[in-house]
Amino acid sequence: MTTLADAWGINPAQFWLRGVRPEQPVQHDETTGMWNVYGYPEILQALSDPATFSSHTQRLVPETSDGLFTEGNLVQMDPPEHQKLRKLVSHAFTPKVVADLEPRITELTHELLDAVSDRTELVADLAYPLPVIVIAELLGVPSSDRGLFKKWVDAMFASSNQFSLKERTPEQEAYLQQALEQVRQLADYLGEHVAERRRHPREDLLTKLVQAEVDGAQLRDPEVVNFGMVLLIAGHITTTMLLGNTVLCLDAHPEQMAKVRADRSLVPSAIEESLRFFSPFAAVSRATNREVELGGQRIGADELVLLWVAAANRDPRQFENPDVFDVTRQPNSQIAFGRGIHFCLGAPLARLEGRVALNILLDRFPNLRTDPGDGPEFLPSPTMTGVRRLPLLL
Repeated sequence: MTTLADAWGINPAQFWLRGVRPEQPVQHDETTGMWNVYGYPEILQALSDPATFSSHTQRLVPETSDGLFTEGNLVQMDPPEHQKLRKLVSHAFTPKVVADLEPRITELTHELLDAVSDRTELVADLAYPLPVIVIAELLGVPSSDRGLFKKWVDAMFASSNQFSLKERTPEQEAYLQQALEQVRQLADYLGEHVAERRRHPREDLLTKLVQAEVDGAQLRDPEVVNFGMVLLIAGHITTTMLLGNTVLCLDAHPEQMAKVRADRSLVPSAIEESLRFFSPFAAVSRATNREVELGGQRIGADELVLLWVAAANRDPRQFENPDVFDVTRQPNSQIAFGRGIHFCLGAPLARLEGRVALNILLDRFPNLRTDPGDGPEFLPSPTMTGVRRLPLLL
């Protein structure tokens, strides 16, 4: 039986999208030298135990960072430093601050859609520019530079190869060096803005980071740059994938699309089901600080562990009929945004952007559908699930 994943040409490494179940919830991969965790309860255990499962994975593969993207990188931090830095920026994503952005998100969505005619490429015309303009305005960098952001970020996630702790192929090494070069260019770009904010403060998030203090000391420039880089990258790419995936899932399931059109109160649950069904960030990594038992397997200290949250969101032990896309699914305890101390800081903003944009798309285009003559193209990375092109007929 041909699945949608096969028909769309999704990366074969994402086998769960084809209805295939892993033989074990926790498996060691001799080829890459890493542990893969696919089970829902096993991943919850790991995400809930940062003392054992550290986020600082670069210590095991320092050559992959070349010293870049370390200081101030929330994604790579453990307690107590993580809480201190996260607290600095959490005020920018409070429920009230996020809710107050709705009029601007609505305005931007209409402006972007005013520019399309009888067809659109959803990613280029809406799903990418909308969230990147919002996060750029919050940070205080020019949203007109979004073409640069896209070039840098696309190159960071351009590889179709799975990472290995063992000897890398020439293609993998070339990809790594290309990705590091893009990180350098983005860091240099933000570094210029950080230096300018020290000279001329403004009313924006970058200025607040420059002026913030942790334990009585201001953040150093590399810390502010890396902090800003995390916010800029994660602040748009999640929504880009979320919106594209949700439209694609609804189009592929016309009966579910009809339910959402008939009852707009289902839009939030449709987004949650899309996050479960096509989880944007398929995997997150952790490094073990000590030996631990997980899913019946003994994992030693200083091992790299990949937590495949996308596979966990298809775990039949947690979800009934996990391969069925159901916009009325309740409860839906999907973990696409993570759990625990590293739960996605921008999740409320991504959900708001997705809800506003999807409602406006449905309002403006009652005949919205994918183009049968120009199918979707997916990101090649095995650790990400999202469209990079989604042509639509309006």
